[in-house]
Parts: sequence; C-alpha cells; structure tokens
Amino acid sequence: MIRPIDTRAYDPATGAHADGAAAADLSESLPRIVNRAHEIAASVAYGVHGRRRAGLGETFWQYRPFTNGEAAQRIDWRRSARGDHLYVREREWEAAHDYFLWMDCSPSMAFASSLAQDDKLARGVTLGLALADVLVRGGERVAALGHTGLISARDVIDRLARALFDHAADAAKDELPPDAPLRPRARVVLISDFLTDLDALSARLHRYVDAGATGALLMVIDPCEESLPFSGQTLFLDTDGGPSFRAGDAAGLRAAYAKAFEAHREAVRAAARETGFLFLQHHTDRPAAEAALALAMGLHGVEEEA
Repeated sequence: MIRPIDTRAYDPATGAHADGAAAADLSESLPRIVNRAHEIAASVAYGVHGRRRAGLGETFWQYRPFTNGEAAQRIDWRRSARGDHLYVREREWEAAHDYFLWMDCSPSMAFASSLAQDDKLARGVTLGLALADVLVRGGERVAALGHTGLISARDVIDRLARALFDHAADAAKDELPPDAPLRPRARVVLISDFLTDLDALSARLHRYVDAGATGALLMVIDPCEESLPFSGQTLFLDTDGGPSFRAGDAAGLRAAYAKAFEAHREAVRAAARETGFLFLQHHTDRPAAEAALALAMGLHGVEEEA
C-alpha cells in the first residue's frame, strides 16, 4: 500500500496555514533555525579552506624556503641567519570578497510535504545563515541583500537572523531578490525555489552582472514538487492565494507535470549559465549540511575563476 503524502503550507507574513489554522511563522522558528545554522556551519567549516594564502597585505602569514630565480631582496635575512637555509617572509592575502545573500521568504517557500525534513523556507534560511558563518570564518564579508551592511563579525548568523526578523513582512512579499546596489566585484548568492517569472529573474541576474557581480543560485526543491506523488481526487491550492485546482485523478497529470517542472528548472539553470552564475539544487529530504558544503565549495570555485 502506498503511503499517503501529506502537505502543509503557511503564509510567512501572518503565520497562518492555508486552512486558517495557526502556524509558527518565521520569527517563532528563528531560534531553532539559528541553532541549526551554527551546527551546520561548524561541520562545514572543516571541509572548506578559507582564503588564507600568500598575497598582498600587511599581516605576516608564514616563512617559506627561498627558491632559485627569486629576487634577492625577498629574502628575510634575520630568519635565514638562524640556520643554513634562506627563507622568504610571506604576508597574508587580504583582499576579502563581499558576499550578498538573499534567502527567499515568499509564500511558495513556506511549503513542505511529508517526504521532506523541513519546509523550503526554513531550509533556505538555515543554509543561508550557515553559509554566512562559513564565509566569515574564511575572512570574507557578508550582507543580507538589501537589508544589512557588510558584516565580518563572528556573530554574523545572529545579525542576519535579526535582519530577517525585522523585515519578515516585506520579505514575504518578494519573489525576486532586491534590486539593491552592489559593491564592485561582489558575489551574490540567491537561495530560493525560483518558482517565479523567468524573464523577471533573468533580468535581475543581468542587472547584477552589469554591476560587476557574479555568484550562485541554489534551487531548493521539495521532493513532492518534483515527482507529484498524488493519485485520485486531489485539491491543489496556490500558496500565493490564486485559484485552486481540483484534479479528478492526479496520477494522470504526473508525466506532463514532470516535463513542465523539468523545463522550468532547466530554464533557471540556463538563466544562471547565461549570466555566469553557478547553479546548484537541493532537495529538502537531503541533509542540510550536504547542500551547505556543496555551495561553499562551489563558491570557492567561482572565486578562483574570477
């Protein structure tokens, strides 16, 4: 016997379920999300190398052996005098990057099925906060796009969580990331289900590229959304408050739906590729740390290519 699939959705702005019942809104969920973000960041940090490496800067990093062909003035004679080898004094590279994060808190994100571990909104916010902590640990600066200035302090998770709380009502209305000013050579990280108008999303990505930014898109997917595991009479409700749809036999829609969903995902991927953004996807039945590590490592690759 096939286990029935339960779903739940709520309005992020009011904390009400689609049927009118009370639900925990984002502000009530934040303490749990913050704790989980700290746990994930701590585990991911061990798998990600920070930005510490030789380069322009004032802070001493390490001594390394002098190699033939280098300029003699690079030799640190005081250190070299202690032994039989010549050494070069290296400084730490200090060109930190600026990361602007957007975690989609619109109604379509406040959805979960019984196949998932979290609703998409909670998972997306958790991943965004964890990533912010990992980036700051690596010496980068992080901001909530359109809501905060750049932060390099170790309490970045708590600061961004407070910003989300303060702007929760406005954030619940936005299906697109803000058209906010960016610093030169910024990195933009967008975490969303991207169930939005593709032309508008593409235009926003081009706006970021025109400002000199690059970055990544992380598409958060409930496994139910991908497979449509329903059968028999099924009532589909629009999380954005649009008209409902009743299917006589939902199973009969599965093939056409899967094709349409895949086409939409590929269009999001194409929009990212066209603008030079990294595209990743994460299913909410998978461990959150898995996505956080993939995103952090992916951004490290973007950094190396820039």
